[in-house]
Amino acid sequence: MPQGPVWPESHSEQTDVLPAISDRPAPQQDPAPGRRRSLRRAGIIGGAVVGVLAVLYGVDLLVTQGDVPRGVTVAGVDVGGLDHTAAGQHLREQIEPRLTQPVQVKAGDVEQSLDPKQAGLDLDWAATLDQAGSQPLNPFTRIASFFSSREVGVVTATAQDKLSTAIEALRAKVDRDPIEGTVRFENTKPVPVEPKPGQKLEPVGATQVVLSDWASGKPLDLPVDLTPVRTAPGAVQAALEQFARPAVSGPVTVKGEGKDAKLEPKAIAAALTFEPGDGGVLNPKLDQGKIVEAVGPQLKSTEKEGKDAEIVFHGGSPAVEPSEDGKKVNWEPSLAPLAEVLKRTGDRQLVAQYTTSPAKVTTEQANQLGIKEVIGEFSTGGFAADSGTNIKVVAQKVDGAIVKPGDTFSLNGFTGPRGTAQGYVEAGVISDGAPGREVGGGISQFATTLFNASYFAGMKDAGHKEHSYYISRYPAAREATVFQSHGGASVIDLKFTNDSETGVAVQTIWTPSQITVKLWGTKKYNVESVPGARTNFTEPQTKPGPAENCHAGNGAQGFTATDTRVLRDAASNREVRREPRTVRYNPQPKIVCEAP
Repeated sequence: MPQGPVWPESHSEQTDVLPAISDRPAPQQDPAPGRRRSLRRAGIIGGAVVGVLAVLYGVDLLVTQGDVPRGVTVAGVDVGGLDHTAAGQHLREQIEPRLTQPVQVKAGDVEQSLDPKQAGLDLDWAATLDQAGSQPLNPFTRIASFFSSREVGVVTATAQDKLSTAIEALRAKVDRDPIEGTVRFENTKPVPVEPKPGQKLEPVGATQVVLSDWASGKPLDLPVDLTPVRTAPGAVQAALEQFARPAVSGPVTVKGEGKDAKLEPKAIAAALTFEPGDGGVLNPKLDQGKIVEAVGPQLKSTEKEGKDAEIVFHGGSPAVEPSEDGKKVNWEPSLAPLAEVLKRTGDRQLVAQYTTSPAKVTTEQANQLGIKEVIGEFSTGGFAADSGTNIKVVAQKVDGAIVKPGDTFSLNGFTGPRGTAQGYVEAGVISDGAPGREVGGGISQFATTLFNASYFAGMKDAGHKEHSYYISRYPAAREATVFQSHGGASVIDLKFTNDSETGVAVQTIWTPSQITVKLWGTKKYNVESVPGARTNFTEPQTKPGPAENCHAGNGAQGFTATDTRVLRDAASNREVRREPRTVRYNPQPKIVCEAP
């Protein structure tokens, strides 16, 4: 059989030697020669590329020297690579026809046009070409220009005043306040009003856009500031269908006590509005005042005016006229369900709810006031007929007035305005020392009479003011005046407080020549007036009278007067206290009338 190779006899020895050889480190080869050869080749190639690019750059620099840079557009017109002469001619050919055409602009949702001439716009050709520039020296920029484009725009010669006027004219057409969505009514027909955001043109930004792009031949989008609305899309239609139309579909019956009222669709439409709510919805809003105005008169007969108990005087003696409680429709709860009712169609009803208002002074209270005797009275006279008319009107108003324990009576507050509507007439007054005429003249005489009645009744003075000039028919330092503005506001008032434990009633007795005021109650004090001497007299000055209705007068001295009220206990006549008062009266000027 064939056998494998026969190894030399020394094979085993060789095998024994191999491990010793493998233990020695392998010899290292030097890589530097190959690497150096690669670097040399890369350097040669790179140098060749740079050299080629340098040659190309040099050629391009020579060929395109002075030309417009590649990729440059002016108002959308490509002039890159053209020399300036050719670029200028090309721009004129392409752009010049645009310069007389209206410039279309859009600002928000408004589209308008600008007349370039009226807006003071013109193109500065030389500056525009200069702005386009020349080929750059930077090799990298030149290389990049092969792969990019750059819009440089135009340079505009502007008549700024004309452009400002044109922008302002645009603002007048663009600017608007936001319009909230709602539903309005034409008679009883609901009409939807869609929401529209507000917008205002930004004049600075709009001017910049016009100057930059007016020659582009494209519509310009001008910047605006938008004011959002709160109403969401669809909210108007929802309010229309779900509330407005059902609301005016028919009348609503308001059932009163013994009588019904009808709230007609026309009145509903007049009272119904809508306003934005949270989440963009439209909420209905009902003007309760208009609803009451429409329905209230129909239910007037079901209501009753309240009346306080009064003290009346029959045969000179006081008697109580009974009080009556009032009954009124309470509209707040009565109309509370109306919004839900208006969502329905068909037969719709509300039930009027009533409130009873008790009298401020009940019959029982009046009977317990202790009004049984005269506790103070005073009379004055000597008034003219026209003043007497006013005194009669105010006396009838005050007659029977009740002042409960602890309450304060105000003459201006009780009577309210005293004008022609209340029955007062023009009568004589003294103004700045000279006679004059005013509606309500003469009321101060009633005030003095009432003040003295309260003085002798022992009422607490809560505020009064004497006349500036002394009037001889009144006791010095013991009289009062009142005054209201032409609008009826209180300026000078007469007030007194009932600080007793029983009530007080005011009785007035008028005749054409005299007014008497009596205060009835339960007597608490005996009152004495102690006048003092008049001092510090001053002489009157001469003063020209008015041009019309002048009445000459000799005037009167001014002086200081005092009065002391002495209050004694009615049961024991023991002195309780003294109340002194000092008053300074001005001299009444001597009035001189000029000859006509």
